Amino acid sequence: STCLLGESVRYNGGHLKDAFLTNTVSKYVDWVPVCPEAESGMGIPREAVRLVDEEGKLKMRGIKSKYDHSLSMNKWIESRTSELTRSNLHGYVFTKDSPSCGLFRVKIYGDNEQVISRNGRGLFAGSLSSKLPHLPIEENGRLNDPRLRENFIERVFVYKRWSQLIADGRSPKNLVKFHSQLKLTLMAHSVVHYREAGRIVARAGAEDWALVTQEYERVLMSAMQRLATTKKHANALQHAMGLLKRDLSSGDKTELLGMIDQYRVGLLPIIVPITLLRHHINKIGGPKWLVDQTYLDPYPSEMMLRNHV
Repeated sequence: STCLLGESVRYNGGHLKDAFLTNTVSKYVDWVPVCPEAESGMGIPREAVRLVDEEGKLKMRGIKSKYDHSLSMNKWIESRTSELTRSNLHGYVFTKDSPSCGLFRVKIYGDNEQVISRNGRGLFAGSLSSKLPHLPIEENGRLNDPRLRENFIERVFVYKRWSQLIADGRSPKNLVKFHSQLKLTLMAHSVVHYREAGRIVARAGAEDWALVTQEYERVLMSAMQRLATTKKHANALQHAMGLLKRDLSSGDKTELLGMIDQYRVGLLPIIVPITLLRHHINKIGGPKWLVDQTYLDPYPSEMMLRNHV
């Protein structure tokens, strides 16, 4: 959403500049700013609007004037979402509570001007998320939660890697490699999804490529939406450690297991056992399967997201 980047496009002529997005994330992405209300011709500043349920149809009306902006907004949404589906997006951050961009808990009003639901979704947010169901999306308010923030950024980088694989064209071999490199990542989110994805990969050379990749994308992004827990992270770390047992001294094993256990009980952030694991991998020089795991470097370490989860 344009206002989150610091541009003054809100109904009151202000903005909602988000420091995390503009100071941290901006170093690694190209933003595509979108403001439905300004771009659809409602002006800056403008009358505030709300979503109103009229006989089962959702309308966008001015709070004071009751003017219906639905027709022009929906026409703009159809055009803009079509553009965005062709824009090679890898993620989207919406503005919370907005009748156009709110992703969760947007208020819906009835004819009596009373709130009848607090589980609505902004008109534009709803349309874009329907057209791009696997696109990593989030809203700015939730990004204040360290776990949700880390999960969103991880999803964005996974989706970027996946998009590149699809762009490279049909290659069952590359799909197998992709899935192998994501093993620990998927285990940390959902072992069930990891196994389902593996069964899909096994069909890659024999079945229609488009069908296989569509199914894999669905399972992949569904898995990534599930928050990784301390227990699942600890299991993934112990799985990785199992591949190094023959190369670690008893003291190294005890130290690494101790770090994993301290993380499991909340005494350490996950970056500590992962850093120690990477140290041993680099010292030993392998194994290659473990070196290639995206779990160890899911996104630029300079973002320091794992320091807080």
